[in-house]
Formats: sequence, structure tokens, C-alpha cells
Amino acid sequence: MLNMDFDQRVVIETEDKDWESSPAPGVWRKRLAREEAEQGHATSIVRYDPGARFASHPHPKGEEILVLSGTFSDHRGDFHAGAYLRNPPGYDHAPFSENGCTLLVKLHQFAENDTAQVAIDTQSEPWLPGQGNLKVMPLHEFEGEHVALVHWPKGEQFLFHRHAGGEEIYVISGKLADEHGEYPTGTWLRSPHMSTHQPFAIEETTIWVKVGHLHEA
Repeated sequence: MLNMDFDQRVVIETEDKDWESSPAPGVWRKRLAREEAEQGHATSIVRYDPGARFASHPHPKGEEILVLSGTFSDHRGDFHAGAYLRNPPGYDHAPFSENGCTLLVKLHQFAENDTAQVAIDTQSEPWLPGQGNLKVMPLHEFEGEHVALVHWPKGEQFLFHRHAGGEEIYVISGKLADEHGEYPTGTWLRSPHMSTHQPFAIEETTIWVKVGHLHEA
């Protein structure tokens, strides 16, 4: 098991971690949280070399993907950098990448009745106004769980706030900070239920953020 105590705050600068092999040739990963070796709850950065592919396999409790670079593909089509995908429980596919790609992947973490299949091209979706000068792009909502992209102008500060149900962040670009430290591009943070902070942007920054999903993990 790796980082499976959801009462603990976790911060990983993923660009400093080494790539590890996966069961599929040419597919590499950086494990961020893992329940068991090849099954159960998992959060990883995954890299496909050009031409790499996985054999067909199911996702009994769902799969969530953010394409960070390149093009990720399966039988539904091609998903380019910025694509946000949710494949519901029971979804079966044989993913591949002709030219290579890098992904943020979360497995086995869907609520039982969260069955929506989602494919959003965040490069073409409109931004909505958020608190202060922030811009927000909602991606998914189910019961108390909310997923979004948030764009921060340089120097923008958010209100001090408490995370009912926890918070998870991946810094897509730029550098975020709070009273606990600084988080450059590629940083993954997971903060527990009822944790607090007051984040701000050292540089123009875009993050993927999920809230409200950890209190029953």
C-alpha cells in the first residue's frame, strides 16, 4: 500500500520521481497512491511511449483521466492534451497511443451510482468567472464530489477555507503556494477532510482540483 491513509496530507513533486514499468510494454508510471500492486484504488502519472498499448481490460469501479500531453486513444477515438475523461464502472477498453502521451490516471474511485461517461476537451470549453479573478471550468459533479480546472492569474490569492470531504490538486502549469509550501508544475497534493489553507499563485497557474470525495475514503 502507498499513501492510503486519507487522514494524512500528501505532497509529491511528480517530476522528481522515476518512471516505473507497468504490465504493458512501453507504458510507464509514477505511483502516487496505491491500494494493491495491480488492482484497487490507484492514482498515478502514466506515460505511453509511441505505439504502446494495453490489452483490453475492464474498470470495475471506474477510471478518471486527464491527458497532460500527447494523444491518448481507445475504441471511442483520440483524446488530445487537455482532455478530461471519466469511464464508468464496468467500462472495458484497450487503450493505446500512436505518438505517445502522458496522463493523470485515477482508478477504482467512483461512487457506486456515479455512472456518467464524460469526455471534455478543456481546450475548447469556456471558462466561467470564479472568486476574485479566478476562472473555473467545471468538469464533473456527483453528490458531494466536484471536479474542475481553475486558472489563477499571477499573485491571485484565494480565501482561507476548509475542505469538507478533502481536496486533491494537480498543478498543470505554473506554481501554486500556501502557508505550507510551494507547488510547481507537476505537483500532486491530497489534503484530508476538514483540512485548511489559503492558496495563492506565485506565477500564472492552472490546476486540476477535486473536492468532497475523501471523507468516506
